[in-house]
Amino acid sequence: MLVAGSAQAAAPTGQELVAHVERLLWGKTNQGTAEMTVVTPRWERKIELRFWMERPERTFIRILAPPKEAGIGSLRIKAEMWNYLPAVERVIKIPPSMMLQPWMGSDMTNDDLVKESSAVEDYTHILGANDEIDGVKVYSVESTPKPEAAVVWGKIVYKIRISDRIPLRQEYYDERGELIKVMSFLDVRELGGR
Repeated sequence: MLVAGSAQAAAPTGQELVAHVERLLWGKTNQGTAEMTVVTPRWERKIELRFWMERPERTFIRILAPPKEAGIGSLRIKAEMWNYLPAVERVIKIPPSMMLQPWMGSDMTNDDLVKESSAVEDYTHILGANDEIDGVKVYSVESTPKPEAAVVWGKIVYKIRISDRIPLRQEYYDERGELIKVMSFLDVRELGGR
């Protein structure tokens, strides 16, 4: 009996791709600096921050700039979160009901910032048709929340480069299907073996 085999590897599942992206982006521990630009119809501002993460237990974020907000810190240990406000020298506990609220006037929520919810566990991931971004072939994964998940987004779409499974773009939609924000990954390089 002859059995014909395929030389091409089976396509990964949406779940496998999102788990891979999360491992690449966050790993078990992660630290760095980031710059976020908040744009509204009336104003625009940049926030520079430094972060430390030990997933899934702890996250600490400190604002470095602008001067007015410098020193503000956010700490999460397991399911609890606190903010430190240096202007009033106070620590404020953030209740779970506030995890879905905007952080620093941005489209980012407290949950986005400290990663309390799990993109891998709280969503169902469906691998869609392959796509292209700037001539680069990408997998397209549509992630929708599981019924019991307390998450912010009605849908997240991942665009992942096929050649090496590096994320290029994430699109975040509200529960009505409106695109709210896009996270693009530019100048991606290996750091710490990932």
